[in-house]
This record gives sequence, C-alpha cells and structure tokens, in this order.
Amino acid sequence: MKFNVIAISRTLGAGGEDLGATIAKELGFRYVDGEIVDRAAAQAGVSTTEVARAEARKGLLARILENLAKSGTGSLAAGGMPEAAMIDMNTPSYEEIIIDVIRETAAQGNVVIVAHGASIPLAGRPDLLRVMVTASRDVRASRIHAESAESLAKALKDIDDSDKSRADYFRRFYHVDQEQSTHYDLVFNTDVLDVSSAAGLILSLAGE
Repeated sequence: MKFNVIAISRTLGAGGEDLGATIAKELGFRYVDGEIVDRAAAQAGVSTTEVARAEARKGLLARILENLAKSGTGSLAAGGMPEAAMIDMNTPSYEEIIIDVIRETAAQGNVVIVAHGASIPLAGRPDLLRVMVTASRDVRASRIHAESAESLAKALKDIDDSDKSRADYFRRFYHVDQEQSTHYDLVFNTDVLDVSSAAGLILSLAGE
C-alpha cells in the first residue's frame, strides 16, 4: 500500500519530531508541524502566537464564562447570556480552522504531519499511516534533562504538564476523552526502539 500522508503523534521527549524529520527526508515528503499554526493564523487573520495559544488553552466561550463566574460580573444581554459571551457562532473557532488546515494539508499529499492530533481528523483516508511515538515518563524526562540545562525535577514537571495539556487538547479539539492505541496503526516505544529503527520500519511500509 502506498502511504502519501503520515501523521505522527508524540509525547514530549519521545523523539517524534526527529522521527518525522527523518521520514520526510527519506521519502522526499514535506515535513509539517508549525506550518499548521501559520496557515491557520493566516486564515483567521490573527498572529501565529494567538493560534498557538489557542491550541494550549480552553476555548474562547469557556474562558469567558469561567472568568465571569469567578468575578461575578458581566451584564446580561437579551436571552440571558452575558454580553461578553455574545459570539458570532457562524465564525469558525481556532479549533475548526486548525482542523480544516490539517485536512487541506493532507489533501495535498506527500506529507509528514507531526503533532496537532492529526491522526484523529484524518482517520479513514486510505493513503494515511497513523503513528504514535512515546516512551516512559522517566526516560523522556532524562532525555530533556540531558539535552537542556533543566534539572531532572523540572524535566519531570514539564513531562507531566505536557501530558496533561495533550489530554486536554484531544478533549477540546476532537472530543476524545481517552486516547487509544486503536487511534494509530503503529505505536513505537522509544524506550526500546531508537528513532533510526522506527524510521526503518515506517519506510519499509511506506515504500510498498
């Protein structure tokens, strides 16, 4: 089977970015990660920083209602909704725009898409290979510690924060309460397999 789209999901410190870059280079495919945010920002007419923040935080309406509840302020508009929460529901959310960009990117073919949970909205494409790259918490933290000036304790906190943010992302964007191995065609544990070995296995499939 010929795979024209490879979606790589990864946990922090597992090596997913390196794997994606290696696969893209070997296959002559485009490597796409930050470009998703850039294109979504262009479509929304906002900065890339704003869209990147949207990927890592609650939706706009949820934040407005949460802040109003905390402050106890906000006048009511017709219909009983706070004026600050009156949003044009015909305006696509950042989440919807990002998903549209993921699908548009995949439609162009010959691409490796890293992150953004791309395996979920692209599921069902016959030319798609969905890959998950992960490793144990301690191994991932040790890698971050070794590659940066961070203490091991800080690296462990970064891992935990990233894992929580990732789970929140899947809930907000794709309404997935629990990520499953069945969301992927291949799951690599880089405690056991290094990036080179994982790349070799993917290339053997993609080249069929």
